[in-house]
Amino acid sequence: MRFAVLAAADSWYFADLRRAAVDRHEIAAIPFRALGSSVSCSRAERGSEVSIDACGVDIGSFDALLVRTMPSGSLEQVVFRMDALARLEAAGVPVVNPARAIECAVDKYLTIARLAVAGLPVPRTITCQTVAQALQAFDDLGGDVVLKPLFGSEGRGITRLKDRALAERAFRLLVDLGSVLYLQEFIPHNGADIRVLIVGNKVLAMRRVNPFDWRTNISRGAVAEAVEPRDEWVELARSAADAVGASVAGVDLLPGRDGQMYVIEVNAVPGWKALAGAHRRDVAAMVLEHLQEQV
Repeated sequence: MRFAVLAAADSWYFADLRRAAVDRHEIAAIPFRALGSSVSCSRAERGSEVSIDACGVDIGSFDALLVRTMPSGSLEQVVFRMDALARLEAAGVPVVNPARAIECAVDKYLTIARLAVAGLPVPRTITCQTVAQALQAFDDLGGDVVLKPLFGSEGRGITRLKDRALAERAFRLLVDLGSVLYLQEFIPHNGADIRVLIVGNKVLAMRRVNPFDWRTNISRGAVAEAVEPRDEWVELARSAADAVGASVAGVDLLPGRDGQMYVIEVNAVPGWKALAGAHRRDVAAMVLEHLQEQV
């Protein structure tokens, strides 16, 4: 089969997918910035056509499209990219993950709201736009909060605030930059969390341990340990992925010292390098098998 992958041609993940494809599938890298669309209408035939292309290649000619990256861009660029993915879906091309899932997962507020509505245990979270509201939220959340950018991953831009004066300075700076203030209560934990990777009907899990930082991201120095996922972890992770609408998802679960397992985030463009190494499993082959199933 022919699969298009929205990724940089020199990325580790694209190379891993090509390795796993061997001679069974054709894999082509498509950069997000190369996406374009052509719209035409024939009055004589009373028909219309909307095509999505990149670098002169009709993406609609592929059997499926895998979204493997989500680069930053202007509001116009991001909206157009999501619109293009939606048009491909409307044309019958399987897109993993769908545009709606991508849009939800990259927006921490929308994600946490959907998780809460689905009845999943999440940290108390307050999202606001003014310094006064943020300071009230700081107090309401116990004076120990985690400030996160609304968009972002891998722990970038995340700050723990325990001093009210420092918190106020951070809030003022972000408000001046036009940012939305997204605050969560800090959940006391033992320096480890659980990443559950959902790939269709398959599940893998790893424990991420960081003795040097309260953030447990691999990019922050955490070490991955393969673990057998408990049934309750799988249930939480699948419910979280369903709430976002993703069939491939990385769900972060945090075991609090209070005995509660919290759902922290859902990543609709999850990496698998550390997890594949910890489990010694061919995750790229799992992803390709899932794409084939979607076709």
